[in-house]
Amino acid sequence: MAQRLAIVQRRLAERLSAAPSGAVRVISMCAGQGRDVFGVLPEHPRRGDVTAVLVELDHRNVEVARASSARSGLTQVNVLEGDAAFSDIYAPFVPADIVLACGIFGNISDQDLERTVRNLSMLCRAGAAVIWTRHRNEPDLTPRIRSWFGESGFEELNFDAIDNESKSGIGTVRLIAAPLPFRPGFRFFTFTR
Repeated sequence: MAQRLAIVQRRLAERLSAAPSGAVRVISMCAGQGRDVFGVLPEHPRRGDVTAVLVELDHRNVEVARASSARSGLTQVNVLEGDAAFSDIYAPFVPADIVLACGIFGNISDQDLERTVRNLSMLCRAGAAVIWTRHRNEPDLTPRIRSWFGESGFEELNFDAIDNESKSGIGTVRLIAAPLPFRPGFRFFTFTR
């Protein structure tokens, strides 16, 4: 997991650096303790341009993330305790320039996974990046996920495959089509474990 986190952080740093000048909006779905964001943003040159929302259901993780935000002086990072599966929680923060969907795709049904991928652009502005993760254990769904992103208007920028025991895949894509209209009340997924 440490190797996966390091790659996610590297890809986030790259996408922040590549973002057009001006404000940069970041959404982290199922953010956990926010280590992907807090491992990058405090020292990143674009720190002052970034506003971020981290959505997490587990109260203990929310408290850790809020403490990290306070300790880092990142007043522009909003940590919300809530269900990341519903679109409504993101309404005040869209469209985003970067969406993190890490730690989700291995914990939902294949049908919800496809539904989420095909509808993520509703959270994005044109040109936005999505960074996602999924294990590559059999059956390895990462080729299908990459295809679904392509069919949904995204181009792949990177796919990092870790071949240790975690067999993680980390994808980075950019929206090259028009985003889907934002849909209030939309459910992306339901966790299966």
